[in-house]
Amino acid sequence: MQLEPEGASPTSASTATSTSALRERLSTAALALLLAPAAAMADSAATTQVDYTTLFYGEQSRTQVFEPIVRATRLFGDGQSISAQLGLDVITGASPSGALPSGNVQTMTTPSGRLVTIPAGGIPTTKFEDHRFGLDGEWQKPWGKLVTSTVGFHASREKDYQSLGLNAKLSAELMQKRLTVSVGGGYSDDSVFPTGGTPIGLSDGSEVSNHANAKRVSSVLFGVSRVMTRRWLLALDGTRTFENGYLTEPYKVISLTNPFNGEPTGDVLTDNRPSTRTRSSALLSSVYHLPHDIVYASYRYYWDTWGIRSNTVDLKYRYDLEDDWYLEPHVRFYHQTAADFFTVGLSSFLAPPEFATSDYRLGQLSTITIGTSFAFRFGDNPSLWTLRAEYIRQSGDSSPPSAVGEERNFNLSPTINTFTAVIGYSFNF
Repeated sequence: MQLEPEGASPTSASTATSTSALRERLSTAALALLLAPAAAMADSAATTQVDYTTLFYGEQSRTQVFEPIVRATRLFGDGQSISAQLGLDVITGASPSGALPSGNVQTMTTPSGRLVTIPAGGIPTTKFEDHRFGLDGEWQKPWGKLVTSTVGFHASREKDYQSLGLNAKLSAELMQKRLTVSVGGGYSDDSVFPTGGTPIGLSDGSEVSNHANAKRVSSVLFGVSRVMTRRWLLALDGTRTFENGYLTEPYKVISLTNPFNGEPTGDVLTDNRPSTRTRSSALLSSVYHLPHDIVYASYRYYWDTWGIRSNTVDLKYRYDLEDDWYLEPHVRFYHQTAADFFTVGLSSFLAPPEFATSDYRLGQLSTITIGTSFAFRFGDNPSLWTLRAEYIRQSGDSSPPSAVGEERNFNLSPTINTFTAVIGYSFNF
């Protein structure tokens, strides 16, 4: 699970934060870290498997998330499978608006028109709440003994964002099934319709348009995995994603400051980002089966045309207990550079640049994640329970190079402590 822009750049206009992207990350984490182990331990003779998870996510004094997910998979005798997943996200809390703290009390207006008072020295935030419904489906079919195809779709809707998409992948097993090669791609047609209208970028926000904004995302992937020994599996995956359309966060603002002392003037300009973005990533992963336990390790390098570069190291150790019980500690390190157009504020004396944002998620930041999973069964019941808890500590550049004068007297990117818990249940019939 991660809170960084590498997989979370503004895919949504959701109130005061990129909540669609946040939900996507949480859903992926819940499924990949919880449901996949459950599925792997399920009874292979079963024709239907149902997985249920509930995610609880809480940032200290900020975003709170409750997310139940149910997934059903139908297995056929010829190797085919069809699955469907339904999810509901409930998100509440507060998110930084992008404005700078000040030595004076500040008053801000939220997208709904409500006035918010920020105490002197406080990070300006806006409160929000949202609900999202999402439906995903997938069909997997083997073609002979060596080739397998997978096609899927997704659809989601929230109060200011809609997403519809398709994806497909083809995998071939070679060298007596010691080598697997996969190629695939996806396409998503999204629509952004911010609450209160879409403001003009780098304006005072008084002029808005009420039409929906189009956003299109296409992606390609290539992967290869190799059985190195009877105990060791090595994989390399590369992805490239192309985004085009409305990529700006409509609820974020940038403070105008006095260029001599750095003190906010009280005026703000709206966020404005390029309308195109290309993301690329390379993931090297390894799985090694010890005599009793399993070690997972991965390294991911990410880069994009906005200037962000990131490095991620992920380590897991699965300690197998008796009767299909296991304990799996997890550690993850992440660091990213800032986007080319990231700034803490803009001079009130100069014309604004073409693009600018003070969204901390596009600034320099680092995170460390520490957690563990525990899976168990009750007696002879084949159903599997999985519990997962994680602590995430995120820190940014508290005094970035663009900060001047009074701006350096405040912590512009305070540490965020996040706690997550996932409860999962998998059964077959």
